[in-house]
Amino acid sequence: MNPDEVRDDWADREGEFSPRYYAEKGPDDTSETIRSAIDFYVGNEGRVLELGCGSGRHLEHLRRGGFDRLAGIDINDESFDVMDEYFPDLSATGEFYVGAIEDILPQFDDDAFDAVYTVETLQHVHPDDTWVFEEVVRVCSDLLVTVENEGNSAKRGREGAEVSYVNDEFPLYHRNWKAIFSDLGGVQVVKEPTKRDTIRAFKLG
Repeated sequence: MNPDEVRDDWADREGEFSPRYYAEKGPDDTSETIRSAIDFYVGNEGRVLELGCGSGRHLEHLRRGGFDRLAGIDINDESFDVMDEYFPDLSATGEFYVGAIEDILPQFDDDAFDAVYTVETLQHVHPDDTWVFEEVVRVCSDLLVTVENEGNSAKRGREGAEVSYVNDEFPLYHRNWKAIFSDLGGVQVVKEPTKRDTIRAFKLG
């Protein structure tokens, strides 16, 4: 798949992994780990951006936890209609952008956000677009949290496999997130494996 095909697949997503699919699940343990990390390292007065926010279930957990400077980017415009329905207070108070992160992030100033986080979003970035990881760091002044699928084996990875396909449909690219964001100046301060993903937090600046 080329980069446009990858993005188009998510922009038009229905059913499983769609905005409504995740809205109905609501906040979860991952939401709480993200909130706890940002609260500890940044505080609830910081400006927070979620990449690939969908209908906002993780942002809603932050809002309920006292955060009120929240923003999100999602490529699927249906996300924000679903947000209006499921999380109306978040929809009314947050700042949201429709589009690919590759298109939106370059529009922000350096250090525009105190914290940036992503849940199973960067793993779908096409190899031709990995330059966007530098943009993620550029717009984040303090804390970056990544929640990405690193495999469920004992070594938590798929050795030798650069890409796999979810439901034989869309690509999941396997990357060493610690190495990527360490090379970009981050210092890992949290690593927490979950059943599905690995949660990492990096101090920046």
